[in-house]
Amino acid sequence: MSNEPSTNTSSIAGDATTATTDDTIPEDTTDTKPSTSLDSSSSSKSQAAAIQSLSAILPSLSSSSTTRSLLHDPQTSSKISSLLKQPDSGAGDNNLCRWLYDTFQSSDPDLQLLVLRFLPLVAGLYLSRVPLRIPLAGFEAVLLALYAHETASRGGQSVTVNVPDLSHTSLYHHETKTANAVKSNATGLNLAVISPSLEPHGTIRSTRRARIVGVALELYYTKVYEMPVESKIDFCEFCKVWAGGHSSTEEEGMMRRVPLPCELMQPVLRILGHCLLCPNQNKKLTEKASEACTSLYARSMHDVNPKAILAIGSLLRLADSTPKQDDLFDPTDLPKSTVISL
Repeated sequence: MSNEPSTNTSSIAGDATTATTDDTIPEDTTDTKPSTSLDSSSSSKSQAAAIQSLSAILPSLSSSSTTRSLLHDPQTSSKISSLLKQPDSGAGDNNLCRWLYDTFQSSDPDLQLLVLRFLPLVAGLYLSRVPLRIPLAGFEAVLLALYAHETASRGGQSVTVNVPDLSHTSLYHHETKTANAVKSNATGLNLAVISPSLEPHGTIRSTRRARIVGVALELYYTKVYEMPVESKIDFCEFCKVWAGGHSSTEEEGMMRRVPLPCELMQPVLRILGHCLLCPNQNKKLTEKASEACTSLYARSMHDVNPKAILAIGSLLRLADSTPKQDDLFDPTDLPKSTVISL
């Protein structure tokens, strides 16, 4: 790819020189269409290669499938999920983990989105199986690939947000001139760090496990609006498992309560907040998210975690106060009945 654009540039430069010797105004030749077509062709080749590699793992996969169709294909997702739930699925020589790792490394947005669709399963199974002391190099490779991608994209910067300084009075509060002079920085903003800067890591140790998985979930959260409902439901199920509550995954031997430090709890609550309050809510997803929040709230009460208790309790109250779709009533709507009552 790097040689073709340079050839086009030299030919364009030659045309411009010829036009100048003819005393004509050279045209603007900075056209991005060739590079765009090259990028599109490269993306199509990457997707075709990824689908062909996946067909070796799933023989029933159609060669005419596209990345977008696979993202929302329930049959393919069910087969991949079943393979991931196998007892030896997290080993370093597992073909599916290798495919997930190689596919995400392709840097194709659609392929990366397809890999992120299965992150709840990868992260959930990984954290649940860590106490079993079994090989999990395959899952760790996928998580490290997501972590490295997010580390590179942030460029050593932390994720921050400006919030008002509540120690000062509001702008709309009437005060004397003396008081205003003393509190001249009433409009000052505090810089709150949502996610600290990241350091590159090549392995997952117990001390950095929650941070690496949490960063992967932060990446999932940035694309959560594009994820199918089944992927979000898988995430809610594992939240219940992590909290130590009962879940439908219990029969598969994944009932493993895990530590929930702040690095892991923060992205978990953001994703659950989307599942509870997102537009065009799915009823089953809302119920699963509510059950997950309830389990996490009970876990926080057991661990006496004040920050988690406040955050999860506020999220549950906010979800309860949100009007449901069936309860919405607009008094300005015209009646649907054709009978006029006098």
